[in-house]
Amino acid sequence: MVLADEHGEPTGTAPKATIHTGDTPLHFAFSCYLLDSDGRLLMTRRALSKKTWPGVWTNSFCGHPGPGESNEEAVVRRSIEELGFAPGAVGQITPVLPDFRYRAVDSSGIVENEFCPVFVARLKEGEQPDPRPDEIDSLAWATPEEVIAAVDATPFAFSPWLVEELSDQRLRDAITQ
Repeated sequence: MVLADEHGEPTGTAPKATIHTGDTPLHFAFSCYLLDSDGRLLMTRRALSKKTWPGVWTNSFCGHPGPGESNEEAVVRRSIEELGFAPGAVGQITPVLPDFRYRAVDSSGIVENEFCPVFVARLKEGEQPDPRPDEIDSLAWATPEEVIAAVDATPFAFSPWLVEELSDQRLRDAITQ
């Protein structure tokens, strides 16, 4: 994983297994909201075996860009690795919150501390996910309006990054257009 300084500049790399602790260093990540051809948003429930926020509902998928990898390349890679999409299934990757940064502490004490640009991507018609069970417990397609209403009513039922990301009107506008 690529580590960052307070100004969003890369400072080096470290193995993922050593990063997420009670003292997680600032690093780069991304978050993606995937819409199908009908405008429905893919929501995922994190696998129960996940180290952080197991079993929590969240956005379509997240990940970490590798050294020398663009965020857009990382979005495509993780759509294949995590959700089992075929190469080329995800198109029109749009940065919506390019400067998003957050810090959150899991109930286990593990900290997320990320520069995490947020993207909205469009799934090509007819494509369906085949998620990895070690990443995703279950998934659901919902209208963006249904997701926004659920997050507003019960923020505790969702990942902290999703709640914080969806508090920004720019993301709400991007997923409901």
